[in-house]
Amino acid sequence: MSDVIDVRLFTEVFVTLFVIMDPPGTVPVFLGLTSAMGAKQRNQAARTAILVAFGVIVVFAVFGQQILSYMHISLPALQTAGGLLLLLVAMELLTGKMEDPQPSGNKGVNVALVPLGTPLLAGPGAIVATMVFVQRAQGQGGGLPEWVAIVAGVVAVHVCLFLAMRFANVIHRVLGDSGTILVTRIAGLLLAAIAVQLIADAVTEFIRTA
Repeated sequence: MSDVIDVRLFTEVFVTLFVIMDPPGTVPVFLGLTSAMGAKQRNQAARTAILVAFGVIVVFAVFGQQILSYMHISLPALQTAGGLLLLLVAMELLTGKMEDPQPSGNKGVNVALVPLGTPLLAGPGAIVATMVFVQRAQGQGGGLPEWVAIVAGVVAVHVCLFLAMRFANVIHRVLGDSGTILVTRIAGLLLAAIAVQLIADAVTEFIRTA
């Protein structure tokens, strides 16, 4: 088995990304962002968000360092941008703007892309962690077991994320409309706290490296 996959690295990748991307914690935010959708639209949003998050993680895993270096973007700057975007979404959740009916049929797709796919799921923390694991694998020679471990860890976490959002429909039926609105407000508060923490960590890193 160790000739095919590095079990220790797989466990480390899975646990690290699971804690950062937090599948159980995405449920209230997902319900808040998709409160105006039907069950079918919500399922489509979940699939789209997972595909977007997985694509972003893979792109940054392979080309992340080159992209940031070419565009002269530091990781704290990326983290600050993600934090500001999440803060804007949190304000909409807290004020109820996310629940306003939209004439356009693309609302679910937009929510699935931003902020669900990125930066909520594939945020700075997940991106940086994946880049670090890739750099470590390259430093160890980049053998097949290491690469399989990283890919399997990333895929496993995204499967957990999809399952969490897929069964959010059950939670929505249990809560009803009033309960979903309450969860939406709580999700907005939590998302605002996450956003502020991202920005604060980025500012701390800016000061440390100044």
